Amino acid sequence: MVTLALVTTLGLSAGWIILGKLVLTYLLTLPVGWEREREAHSVGVRTFPIVAMASCGYLLLIHTGSQSDIAAESRLLQGLITGIGFVGGGAILKEGATVKGTATAASVWNTGVVGAAVALGHYEIAVILSALNFITLRALLPLKRKLDEKVQGRENLSHDDRK
Repeated sequence: MVTLALVTTLGLSAGWIILGKLVLTYLLTLPVGWEREREAHSVGVRTFPIVAMASCGYLLLIHTGSQSDIAAESRLLQGLITGIGFVGGGAILKEGATVKGTATAASVWNTGVVGAAVALGHYEIAVILSALNFITLRALLPLKRKLDEKVQGRENLSHDDRK
């Protein structure tokens, strides 16, 4: 983890480290937002980086001091989890028997964690979560489309049987 002692040793100001963390958070979550935007989802290239940077920023506000307050960090993380869940929940839409937006909602939640991980200096977690989120959305899309077609085919058959 990057601590203020390390920052001082390297001769970097805390302001530059904070800026670097916010920029890294932005860059790690931009591909996920781009993918959602490309697929024409309601949440996209602007929302994902903003959610992540907000998570990072909130944690940086209480974590930049020399003393770490575990109770304050815990309360803040609880609030972030709830708030990001609320934002992500807005992406879930029910259309008849179909529910859409769950991958987008989960991705919003994940990008919040990416921002928190960067703020706390857990860069490896942030990079892995961001990469796996992007890969899941891109690589599994063809499989999801095939499964949706099969389900739609079954629904059409059962609907025709009722006539």
